[in-house]
Amino acid sequence: MKNLLTDIAGVRVGHADDARLASGATAIVFDTPVVMAIDVRGGGPGTRDTTLLDPVNTVERIDGLALSGGSAFGIEAGGGVQAWLAEQGRGFAIRDAVIPIVPGAVCFDLLNGGDKHWGRFAPYRDLGYAAAAAASTDFALGSVGAGLGATTANFKGGLGSASATTPDGIGVAALAVVNAVGSVTVGDGPWFWAAPFEVAGEFGGRGSPPSTTPDMLTARLKGAAPAPIESTTLVAVVTDAALTKSQAKRLAIIAQTGFARAIYPAHAPLDGDIVFAAATGAKPVDPLIGLTELGMVAANTVARAIARGVYEATALPFPGALPAWKDKFAR
Repeated sequence: MKNLLTDIAGVRVGHADDARLASGATAIVFDTPVVMAIDVRGGGPGTRDTTLLDPVNTVERIDGLALSGGSAFGIEAGGGVQAWLAEQGRGFAIRDAVIPIVPGAVCFDLLNGGDKHWGRFAPYRDLGYAAAAAASTDFALGSVGAGLGATTANFKGGLGSASATTPDGIGVAALAVVNAVGSVTVGDGPWFWAAPFEVAGEFGGRGSPPSTTPDMLTARLKGAAPAPIESTTLVAVVTDAALTKSQAKRLAIIAQTGFARAIYPAHAPLDGDIVFAAATGAKPVDPLIGLTELGMVAANTVARAIARGVYEATALPFPGALPAWKDKFAR
């Protein structure tokens, strides 16, 4: 176990990013098509091909997932992932036509100091293609891929991942792009809101503060008056359980509670908080108690992945850039 999304067999992850742009894309590629559903709680989402994930709609399985910076410009990253999959002959077959199915979502990182003057066409389609081509079972965390330009209210954001196994032996893992309008730490200290769920010191082992003061519960929001800057945390949860689309939807809903365990506040009007839940179908699971337990473990894993995204991040090299957590608290 690597404590990564790719601990689920048949899943690969790749990144592509541009330091000058201070943005990038992350591709999740499935070796065989998977069942997927989505749950959206943030007030400002940006998505691609997510309506087809509704349990009532026809397409049952998807081939890849594209996560990107760039706000609405970044939606084109999905076209790059789709192009790479098409070259591999992957996709939904309709007679002689083969169409790779690649939902996606974006976060807002347009005001982080990077050079966003890219000319007529944004670079995200090419970044999506490169991310898919780079997909493997090993991938970096922190300020990489879709998390390169991510920030939170008080520390640099980034890309995190974590994995777990239920008592019944079902695997579940999460990948998070943490660009929240709120804070992942308790106040401005070293403690993460997700501390009760930490495993083996994966985000510093600092635990919880000895006491909670009113200042710690004051809202820390990205940006200045009159409104916070648009943000968004993107999460992919993958399990090796055999789920229907409706059950995957329920898993996404339960897993979304991991946001509230790791970000303060979560699901704000200018966050586009999203959970994609995918199932590879390798193992049977009880549809009631088993699915409930799977969702519980998934939510804890989401919280851990969010904390790791901030813990592993490095600061952007621009004047006034937010510090990384390790800049202040690494021992």
